[in-house]
Amino acid sequence: MITLGALNEIGDIRHAFFTRTGGVSQGIYGSLNCGLGSGDAPSAVVENRARAMARLDLEADRLTTCYQVHSPTCVVVEKPWTPDKAPQADAMATREPGIALGILTADCAPVLFADSKARVIGAAHAGWKGAKGGVLEATVDRMVELGAKRERIVAAIGPCIAQRSYEVGPEFPAPFLEESAENRDFFAPARKEGHFLFDLGGYVAQRLALYGVEMVQRCPNDTVAEEDRFFSYRRACLRGEKDYGRGLSAIVLQR
Repeated sequence: MITLGALNEIGDIRHAFFTRTGGVSQGIYGSLNCGLGSGDAPSAVVENRARAMARLDLEADRLTTCYQVHSPTCVVVEKPWTPDKAPQADAMATREPGIALGILTADCAPVLFADSKARVIGAAHAGWKGAKGGVLEATVDRMVELGAKRERIVAAIGPCIAQRSYEVGPEFPAPFLEESAENRDFFAPARKEGHFLFDLGGYVAQRLALYGVEMVQRCPNDTVAEEDRFFSYRRACLRGEKDYGRGLSAIVLQR
């Protein structure tokens, strides 16, 4: 699993951006697929999720994930729920210790948040649609409602699709440029004429900075290029594979 220094320096939380290694799933899901929405054997996914929680010294039922729909919705978590009771949302915030807020990704950016003084944490699933729609700001807002201060929040952006791997069509930049002309910095020309390469991680980091989050750290990994370490929706699509595994990122307040 991967951890980032900005969160490692906070003594009362644990976090992890898990890689795809160390699980029991087979084939295209090999091996630590934590996505119950995939076509993988449910028993294998349950075991993988339990193994991930064991790495954080937690019981399996402390993992709390949402039914992610690329929305700007952030929910406050007061107690863990079972997967069948998961709300449609793409971010969570809590001040309750012992609850692991889990985000599932396969190229989108997982973002973990913490305010150590307020003992408030958050987690967000930020693909381009969610990030543009406001899921990051919604997470910060829910954390502030729970007692956090914007300027104290630390945000860590986990492994996601890198700009060199994220080719988009000619219509893609327009909504971002309408939002701000400065967003042109997140686009570079692709080899295919009229196409572009989009910097999702950079865009996420900029949204956070503009919203007053002063400490933002990015993970340098590319989920598309590093097949041995990460699941990737885009890589699966390029190969014509029928499905893909989902990687887990999680953060928990210690008791």
